[in-house]
Amino acid sequence: MPEVIDCWFDSGAMPFAQWHYPFENQALFEKWFPADYICEAVDQTRGWFYSLHALSILLKEQPCFSNVICLGHILDVTGEKMSKSKGNVVTPEEVLDASGADALRWYLYTSSPPGNVRRFSGELVDEVVRKFLLTLWNTYSFFVTYANIDKFDPRTTVSHEGLPELDRWILSELNQLIDRVTRSLEQYDPTGAGRVIEDFVQDLSNWYVRRSRRRFWKSENDADKQAAYTTLYRCLVTLAKLLAPFTPFIAEELYQNLVRSVDKGAAESVHLADYPQADLSRVDEELSDATRLAITVSSLGRAKRSNAGIKVRQPLYEVTVHVRSKWEKENLERMSSQIKDELNVKDVTIKVPIAKVTAEGLPPTIEVELDKNIDQNLADEGMARELVHRLQTMRKQAGFDIADYIETYYQGGDSIQRVMRKHADYIKQETLSQTLTRGSPPDGAFAKSHRIEGDEVVLAVKRVNR
Repeated sequence: MPEVIDCWFDSGAMPFAQWHYPFENQALFEKWFPADYICEAVDQTRGWFYSLHALSILLKEQPCFSNVICLGHILDVTGEKMSKSKGNVVTPEEVLDASGADALRWYLYTSSPPGNVRRFSGELVDEVVRKFLLTLWNTYSFFVTYANIDKFDPRTTVSHEGLPELDRWILSELNQLIDRVTRSLEQYDPTGAGRVIEDFVQDLSNWYVRRSRRRFWKSENDADKQAAYTTLYRCLVTLAKLLAPFTPFIAEELYQNLVRSVDKGAAESVHLADYPQADLSRVDEELSDATRLAITVSSLGRAKRSNAGIKVRQPLYEVTVHVRSKWEKENLERMSSQIKDELNVKDVTIKVPIAKVTAEGLPPTIEVELDKNIDQNLADEGMARELVHRLQTMRKQAGFDIADYIETYYQGGDSIQRVMRKHADYIKQETLSQTLTRGSPPDGAFAKSHRIEGDEVVLAVKRVNR
């Protein structure tokens, strides 16, 4: 019909029409014009984006928005455009029911930059759950489990100056994370912000918590344990606040349990709390670089173990690391105790320079060599660690609480008996066993048969009534 105006004129007039400008609300209009940003898909470039610009330039001689997040189209898992006729459409309800809103939001934020097309399937969202959300949740659950056992009070204060190096490292990473996320969001880059959060959660779980597990497990409630609790608590609370715009439901769950349950004066919701502010005075770049080297060496060492078929539970005498510079040597020597623990070796040797060079005449990247010689002492120690692993698994299978003390019974050949005697203190400490008894288990014990390094062994555990 000739008297119907182009509908894009209506959409382009939105910044003015919403305030009935210029006929009223002039002050209110001036306060909110131009908008900080708008967001729409790429097909709006020649529609809404254009009409907004055209009318704004005509009426105000300036753009009506300062930033735009322009979204690419969503394709199916094979890269085809979704279409009902093709039968490749995935409805939001399917994904929400299967994986939840937070998982869907996180996938859309982090899978690719906003302007790019992205492939989509329920399986890709499930991968987000496995690789990120479950890692975060397991780290949170680990903290809650042990904090409840030890009755940790989050209001406990610990001096930053007295913190162990591992705590200072993760807090340095945390403050760098806050700074990077803030800058990314200020630049309208949610993908960059989300990806650095993912990296931090991996470091928190796979290095900090793993390196700190014994600090939480030990019975002494000393300053070292308090420092570990305080540090991990701060990381989790900060993550809840950083994640609030991305995964609002999980962020709220963490915040309510970690903060509101102990401080009724805190903001009622994570979405009403102040966003974290980076304290760059806590950033230690040298420590960050050194720890990153240690993580790299540990990853290479574990790969070498895997290729050689040597379990990480089997101790070795030495790992030799060939590096490219004196700087790397000094930093790895600083981290040697952590590398020893990670790779389960007695000694770490750092060598520089490497005699061998690449075809281009440049030093190769870090190389790791394992001393694979396993004598009787190492073999016994490895078997002790394997026995601990089996007993800890049996504790879970029997439904015991983490803090339950047990009695352990065993039946096996000479090697099992020797290891049980030789490493009795270690096995007791690691499994909370009050006794290690050779012989048949009593009624009511949970027993299982195992084969360890070719030896048949029967293990049994029984909870001690306290």
